[in-house]
Amino acid sequence: MRTPTVLAGMALAALLSTPAMAERDQAENALEYRQGVFNAMAWSFGPMAAMVKNKMPYDAALFTTHAERVAFLAHLPLEGFIPDSRVGDTTAKQDVWDNADDFKAKMETLIEESARLATISKGGDLDAIRPQFGAVGNSCKSCHDDYRTE
Repeated sequence: MRTPTVLAGMALAALLSTPAMAERDQAENALEYRQGVFNAMAWSFGPMAAMVKNKMPYDAALFTTHAERVAFLAHLPLEGFIPDSRVGDTTAKQDVWDNADDFKAKMETLIEESARLATISKGGDLDAIRPQFGAVGNSCKSCHDDYRTE
């Protein structure tokens, strides 16, 4: 008779812990999601930065491809900053959640500046692209300065 009681207790414990485990999994998934998006953005920033700094030959079509990718990706990270997702190996400061309105505003600036870069890049004029690339970089930096640990 003791075995059914123990099994019932174990089943109850498993049922009660499932929501906590699901929340933890959701937070970890959110962290992995946003880090993945940021890594994809960095992948596109590298060649653009090299072209802007004359460290690799300017390729207008390639630059535009990367600029369009960043403009698309800029919309995605915010959904990965769900409550309680400051878990694991993250550089996000608690201020992201404590100052959510400011953080969201800075993410909106990234979206706007990235869209401008994608549009300007279609003109193919590197001299026109450089200042807008700088504006995108500054929008990244302003968020990193306030909301990312180094």
